[in-house]
Amino acid sequence: MAAILELRGLTKDYPGHRAVEGVALSIEEGSFFSLLGPSGCGKTTTLRLIAGFEEPTAGEVRLRGEVVNRKRPYERNVSTVFQNYALFPHLSARENIAFGLRRRKRPAQEIAARVDKALALVSLDGKGTRRPNRLSGGERQRVALARSLVLEPDVLLLDEPLAALDPKLRQQMRLELKAMQRRVGITFLLVTHDQEEALSLSDRLAVMNGGAIEQTGEPQEVYLRPRTRFVAGFLGEVNWVEDFGVRPEAIRIGVSPGSPAPEAARGREGTVTGVVFLGDRIQVHVRLLSGEQVVAQVRRDQADFRAGQPVQVFWQAGDEMRFD
Repeated sequence: MAAILELRGLTKDYPGHRAVEGVALSIEEGSFFSLLGPSGCGKTTTLRLIAGFEEPTAGEVRLRGEVVNRKRPYERNVSTVFQNYALFPHLSARENIAFGLRRRKRPAQEIAARVDKALALVSLDGKGTRRPNRLSGGERQRVALARSLVLEPDVLLLDEPLAALDPKLRQQMRLELKAMQRRVGITFLLVTHDQEEALSLSDRLAVMNGGAIEQTGEPQEVYLRPRTRFVAGFLGEVNWVEDFGVRPEAIRIGVSPGSPAPEAARGREGTVTGVVFLGDRIQVHVRLLSGEQVVAQVRRDQADFRAGQPVQVFWQAGDEMRFD
């Protein structure tokens, strides 16, 4: 599938600080792409450069093959959903959604039809007359999404859109956001610091650090085969043993020290130093004879571990993450 959005050597300098350095990306039309990284890594600045709120120091933003660096935000067929939703408090949900269409001077009949369709898309039928202060956090987020989607942008930019929601609602909205993107077929570009969010929503993602992209790929590929120690550590917990990393879920525990390791597995002896109950899972902390501390994540029903218990830990050679 052809690229709808391309970033070529995108760089942004502020006085005494380079926020984005040489970012290169190609995002396919109709895909869900995420920019993932910690605070201050340059992901939001990159999003603002795409939207036209900032002008790059160097490099290009190409939309459908056209360089849009000098185009103003309203001249680019992209739309942005902000973290705080930026709804007009004095306007109803319908009026908020219709705002952009009215600015584009679309006919009243067309506006009404498109707003009705957008309200149905985000499951807000019957709530179009309510103002933002009479809507829940999740409903306000849906209005913000509908206001952007009704403009039928080439790319929908999402700046941490779920960050203000409580954990349970955030989980629900992830499912809705993914389903919505599949229904409308519009390219979504999500900016987030939430690893689980990026992994569960994205077709592809890019991990940013210090203004640059460290790795781009499909979620499973980036999680299981990180190219740098930063990517490995940012995308989940890692046990650092000798000079490589192993994910907690890749470690198995045997309760008989000195027993042979399973075929093709690596084995180390150690002592349990702590057990953490996580509902359906248990974290078992083990200090190896070498003095290194590792964490294994096992099912609650697999075994009954206690502090001071001698154990042997195993992992497959293929689960070792090694870096230059």
